[in-house]
Amino acid sequence: MGKALVIGSNGQIGTDLVEKLRSLKGDENVIASDIYQPAKEDPFFILLDATDREAVEKAIKAQNIDEVYLMAAILSAKAEQMPNKAWDINMQVLFNILELGKQGLIKKIFWPSSIAVFGPNTPRINTPQYTIMDPNTVYGISKLAGERWIEYYNEHYNMDVRSVRYPGIISWKTLPGGGTTDYAVEIFHEALKNKKYTSFLSKNTRLPMMYMPDAIDATINIMSIPKENLRIKHSYNIAGISFTPEELADAIKKRIPDFEIDYKPDFRQAIADSWPESIDDDMAFKDWHWHHKYDLDAMVDDMLKNLSKKYNKEESLPL
Repeated sequence: MGKALVIGSNGQIGTDLVEKLRSLKGDENVIASDIYQPAKEDPFFILLDATDREAVEKAIKAQNIDEVYLMAAILSAKAEQMPNKAWDINMQVLFNILELGKQGLIKKIFWPSSIAVFGPNTPRINTPQYTIMDPNTVYGISKLAGERWIEYYNEHYNMDVRSVRYPGIISWKTLPGGGTTDYAVEIFHEALKNKKYTSFLSKNTRLPMMYMPDAIDATINIMSIPKENLRIKHSYNIAGISFTPEELADAIKKRIPDFEIDYKPDFRQAIADSWPESIDDDMAFKDWHWHHKYDLDAMVDDMLKNLSKKYNKEESLPL
C-alpha cells in the first residue's frame, strides 16, 4: 500500500477514512487535505483546493503520493441550491485527478459514486448493478457522468480508478454535509440533546443506509483487491441496511423511551422519492467478497454509545 492523499479529509467520510488509513499505513503515509483547517492540529495535513489542478499536482509531487482518495464534493441537498457551482466543483475536481493519473503521477485513485445515480424509473427494490439510470438531481447527474468518465479513463488510458456507490452514510464523529439522508444522523443528536426530532422526510420513506465502519471497510477493501479481479470499471453497488425514519425512531425509542418524533417533509422528500429502497450488491460480493457487518440494532447501539459520551449522558442510557 503506497502513500495516500485524502482530498476532502474534513468531511463526514474523509474524517473516518484518514483515521483508518493511518492505522494501516502509519500517520506519515496518509496526507489529509481540505480547503480549511481541521478541528484538531494535524502535522500531516495540508491546505489544498482540489479545483486548482496546479496546486494538486504540486502537492502530489511534493508528498510522493501513490494513491488518491477523492472525497471532496457538494452533496445532494446543497447541490440543488447551487446547481451550477455544484456541477463545476464536482466535475472539475474529478477531471483534475483523472488527468494527473493519466500523466502517470498517481498509481491508484478512489472516487465515490452514490445511489443518487439512480432515478424515478430505476427499479426501487434490490436495485441491480446494471439498470435504468435517470437521475433528476444535480448531484446524481454529476455522479453518473463521473462513473462514465472513470470507466473511460480506465479503458482508454489503462488507469486504475475504483469506485463504490455509497448509500446514505451514518456516523457519529462528524456531522454530514448537506445530503438527503442527513436525518439519520441528526436524529441521534436530537434524541440525546432534546428527546425530540422533526424529520424532513416522511415516516415511510425507505432508503438504503450504511454505518460508517462498513463504508470505510468497503473503501479499503476495494482498494486492496488486485485490479484484474475487478470486472466493473465504473462503480460497484454496495448495500447496507434499509429502513424508514419511523423504523429508526422506533429503534431509538427502545433505548430512549421518552424520545418523540414528528414529520415535516421539505424539498429533500422529492429527492428521496427518486432513489432506491434497497440495493443488490451481488457483484461486489462475487468480485471482492463485500458484505456489510452492521444491522439496524447494532448501528443504533453504537451511535448512542459514542454520542452519549459526547453529551455526557452515559448513565441515562440503558446500553
